[in-house]
Amino acid sequence: MLQDYNAKSGILIAVWTLEIQTLPEDVDRILDAVMKVHPLGYGRYQRNASVSAVGAETTTPQANSTTSTHQADYVPGTAMTYPMVELKISIERDLQALEQVMDTILDTHHYEEPVIFVREDWASRAAYDPKSKNPNRWWNNGRGLPDTLESQT
Repeated sequence: MLQDYNAKSGILIAVWTLEIQTLPEDVDRILDAVMKVHPLGYGRYQRNASVSAVGAETTTPQANSTTSTHQADYVPGTAMTYPMVELKISIERDLQALEQVMDTILDTHHYEEPVIFVREDWASRAAYDPKSKNPNRWWNNGRGLPDTLESQT
């Protein structure tokens, strides 16, 4: 049904959305690695991702976990909390592309069992017009592009 969506403003395409929980300082490293196997395109732009504000993740490692194996002073069953961001990317619904991206993330991530959610979604693609006179577009609104942020790293 959504594959038939065709508004004057654009279309919807089938994508997989990947939400990856990671350390804030690892975002660019993961994105750089993924870019070697996938352009992370969104319309005419590449390396598209969103990164949440820093939050927290909590876990309780059990006996024989990597934490209990490599942290001599860790007591299994003790809750731990770390800083975390959610890195969100989307790719076309192509199984081979998903396998390559997932393998890259799993190989690049700092955890042996990273938290990654994969969802079937629909993403908008605008009826592209770089010369649009729409007063809300950044090139027409008098404000221009927003200031850029420093890299996560």
